Amino acid sequence: MRLPSLYTSFFPLLTLLGLSTLVSALGTSCSAPVTSGTAAASAPFWLEQIQHQGSAPFNPNPSGYQVFRNVKNFGAKGDGVTDDTAAINAAISSGNRCGNGCGQSSVSPAVVYFPAGTYLVSSPVISYYYTQLIGDAKHVPTIIASANFQGIAIIDADPGWYVNQNNFYHSIRNFILDTSRIPASTSGTGIHWQVSQATSLINIVFQMSTAAGNAHQGIWMENGSGGYMGDLVFNGGKFGMWVGNQQFTVRNITINNAQIGVFGLWNWGWTFQGVTINNCQIGFQLTTGGTTQDNQGVGGEAIIDVVATNTPTFVQFTQPSDGSLHGALVLNNIKLNNVPTAVGVANGATLLSGGTTTINSWAQGNVYTGTNSGGQFIQSGINAISKDGSLLDSAGRIFGKTHPQYANYAPDQFISVKSQGAKGDGQTDDTAAIQNVLNQFSGCKIIFFDAGVYVVTNTITIPAGTQIVGEAWSTILGSGSAFTDYNNPRPVIQAGTAGSTGVLEITDMIFSTRGPAAGAVVVEWNVHDPAGQQGAAGTWDTHIILGGKDGTNLQASQCPTSTSTGNNNCFAAFLGLHLTAQSSAYLEGLWVWTADHDLDSGPQLNLWTGRGIMSESQGPVWLIGTASEHAIIYQYYLNNAKNHYMGLIQTETPYFQPNPVPPAPFITNTAYKDPAFGPGAAWALTVTNSQNILVYGAGLYSFFQNYGQDCLNTFNCQQQIVNVDSSSSIAIYLLSTVASQYQISVNSQGIVPNSANRNGFAQTLTSWTRT
Repeated sequence: MRLPSLYTSFFPLLTLLGLSTLVSALGTSCSAPVTSGTAAASAPFWLEQIQHQGSAPFNPNPSGYQVFRNVKNFGAKGDGVTDDTAAINAAISSGNRCGNGCGQSSVSPAVVYFPAGTYLVSSPVISYYYTQLIGDAKHVPTIIASANFQGIAIIDADPGWYVNQNNFYHSIRNFILDTSRIPASTSGTGIHWQVSQATSLINIVFQMSTAAGNAHQGIWMENGSGGYMGDLVFNGGKFGMWVGNQQFTVRNITINNAQIGVFGLWNWGWTFQGVTINNCQIGFQLTTGGTTQDNQGVGGEAIIDVVATNTPTFVQFTQPSDGSLHGALVLNNIKLNNVPTAVGVANGATLLSGGTTTINSWAQGNVYTGTNSGGQFIQSGINAISKDGSLLDSAGRIFGKTHPQYANYAPDQFISVKSQGAKGDGQTDDTAAIQNVLNQFSGCKIIFFDAGVYVVTNTITIPAGTQIVGEAWSTILGSGSAFTDYNNPRPVIQAGTAGSTGVLEITDMIFSTRGPAAGAVVVEWNVHDPAGQQGAAGTWDTHIILGGKDGTNLQASQCPTSTSTGNNNCFAAFLGLHLTAQSSAYLEGLWVWTADHDLDSGPQLNLWTGRGIMSESQGPVWLIGTASEHAIIYQYYLNNAKNHYMGLIQTETPYFQPNPVPPAPFITNTAYKDPAFGPGAAWALTVTNSQNILVYGAGLYSFFQNYGQDCLNTFNCQQQIVNVDSSSSIAIYLLSTVASQYQISVNSQGIVPNSANRNGFAQTLTSWTRT
């Protein structure tokens, strides 16, 4: 039973007085806490039925712009017979949105909703920039390609309109995508997914041809910089997933009866967590090779928690590896049932025999321990990694939790903040209205933030026991003098009070600031999940975005790259996210981004955020598909922390460093235990006095020095990038860095040079452990 901490602390009183009496005594206006859905089984998804008041306040036509669109209101029939292509694309594109020729924009978000039904299409559905395509989560709709379908995929996230590394803000969820009518010899594709950060695929079934020798594929991705996807099922096809992208995290996928489950074209590093493979010929086929940027293969793959059954080969490399030309690979907890070859080379050697067995830990690539700078190339088992039990589910796997959608909840179980007086117009101070809604309805209703930009001028405290749902990434924007003093930092969002325990779920939100905001701790996370409720406190598809968008006063017109660090107006935040010592957190698909460029006008920016993500949590903490970019002192900092799983983490160093050298333009803050600084540039990851930390995939990049990129040619855009002190217990698997002279430092002394691990564009080591 999900109860906020206030209820659990008075549980004896609850049983004596009765639930409704206690709730009334606490001053709330509802009769009972939200513990389960009350919708009839036949009722549509609540999102279809609620009142839609969302707005885009910085759109050129804010009063006329429509955020929520139901495809049936644009003429789609969903009867499986009528060609609905034009109607669906009209629903997506209407309102002068960011399509062909736009590039990117923050002012035209949209939720495009598909009621239950079968939607026949004959050409691609084009997912515009800043779009959520959402199907009925109770009665999942099907989009089926016609037999004469023409085009790249049923859904196309980039027809060549967007810069692949900047193709942000796409989410697709709750669909069956069916290519089975397309001739088997044609490469029928479910989704063309050339995307970057703040993107997700959730709860999708790909139904493909099962004919022998067919050419179908579920996902096709040839480029980009992501990202997260999870809870996917692939049935049939030549490829379940055909993928090439800098880095990605994939969680909870099932692939049935494909020729090749996952084909990896190229990457710098991917993490797969929780994979089921049934009756495929090859589970993972990885393109090996590439010693230069122009000839990049699969740099690395981290695969954890797998069950593969009746599949002749689990992992196959296209070329053999010798230490200089290799795809790094880490396997952990791989259960094989009738899989003769665990790891092999196409038309070549078997590197690891299979059968019916469990692979505890196995690796290919260069491995390092402690302060020894000499690595060893291996293709063999490695010591089992330590995983604290708090991080594992009942089956012994890393715990995962699907994006909450409250599919069985009724509309009257939600409360709209706009219906309670908040404006979300990007101008009105909504502090009191939002806090009043939270105080009155947290734990009793699911709080719905209609699309909009909600300005707050003081800390918003979200009580433990709260469930929040945004719409097209509704934004809370901290603004004003309360957040300007970096000697006196204050939270914009306080998630739970110190020591609080309870459910706290936040989905589809953005937390941000309006400059100057040198004293803003954008999110302070205090809440801990209740005993026996793993992952009850967390965020999904929720981001901390600082600058680069209309309404932030932190755009190219205010903060061009020539901006002096003496200009206080370009401080974006003191700290992005702080996980306090008593908290726990499940964070999936989180992007903490200080903008490097302006989403609405394009140019690069000079913005200053002191710190990215700081965790002092004793755990459990799951960071799944997270990224932190362009903070000045560090992107990830674990201090006196315990029991963290981090996979895959991704970072970028500020483009302007070392001008100035960190911590400038901030100063050292002892209250927040600022670490020693890397020479000339931010730490991507720094770890102090922390225990039981598992980094299962990391892409940590340094692309610039003072906006120049000549340093890429010498592999030396910064000297050090990861620092671990000698008192911490941590294992790092599949670490890819770009242009840091040292990949690993211990006590701020460089240990592992990148020169030993050149792997195409990036530099990759397979494993580093303390001992």
